[in-house]
Amino acid sequence: MTAALAEKSPGAPAPARNATPPRARGTARRRGLDDGPPRWQIYLPLGIYLLFTLIPFYWMLLFALRPSGSTSLVPWPVTTEHFEKVWNERNFGTYFLNSTQVGIASMVMTMLVALAGGYALARFRFRLKNAFMLALLCSQFIPGALMLVPLFETFRNLQLINSMWSVIIAETVFQLPLSMILISGFIKNVPESLEEAAWVDGCSRLRAFLAIVLPMLRPGLIAVGSFAFVHSWNHFLFALMFLSSQDKQTIPVGLNTLIGADSVDLGALAAGGVVAAVPVVIIFAFIQKWLITGFSAGAVKG
Repeated sequence: MTAALAEKSPGAPAPARNATPPRARGTARRRGLDDGPPRWQIYLPLGIYLLFTLIPFYWMLLFALRPSGSTSLVPWPVTTEHFEKVWNERNFGTYFLNSTQVGIASMVMTMLVALAGGYALARFRFRLKNAFMLALLCSQFIPGALMLVPLFETFRNLQLINSMWSVIIAETVFQLPLSMILISGFIKNVPESLEEAAWVDGCSRLRAFLAIVLPMLRPGLIAVGSFAFVHSWNHFLFALMFLSSQDKQTIPVGLNTLIGADSVDLGALAAGGVVAAVPVVIIFAFIQKWLITGFSAGAVKG
């Protein structure tokens, strides 16, 4: 009746014939999104990539968990003999502890020096600043193998050969250029006006940095620190060249000792690989959110 009166009223506007209800518009939008490629064209390549990625890990777990001499493609019955062998007989407990010490020390030293250098690159202006940044980038193209002889001579003169400090210093030096560049990008994303407001309130530059800038760098510090730790954990060359005592070796060198001249104990080697991989997987499982946020934040400004 109301619609009929509206149609009879001379001054009433004509109702819209093609008006679409909100629910119908939402349905139309969803249909428009579904007009893209079929889902199988997206999930099939991803599934194939995931399959090729996980097969090596499954193969490693298979050799580590199945009994010696078994040819089954399923690790059943599950055994821990290979883990007991590498941990007790092959001294992997010591290797694990040494790798942890090297990784944590390198990570802390890298983050401290990168914070100071990155802040200087982000906040101060000085001559040849761009040339210095270019030199930092170019240093990433120098492989560590080219620096073994000068590093060995330097550490021998400092009496650091067969000392874990030689590996820690070498790892820190080689990770600093990229870490400084990333940290400088993170600091540039923090407005300088926040520090200036703290200076007006009576804070020194150091106190303003610790109270204002440092808490906002948490995602970036987690990204840089995790990258430094994993690089030190997995690096093989420096530990092999600078450490001669077996009780000071790290996990990568310990894995190399499982490969004999005439035979390879695949079960022990796979168990050692699991021992080396599990801590890294656990770390990235907990920090993946901060890692992605940190690297994306550092890529905004160079």
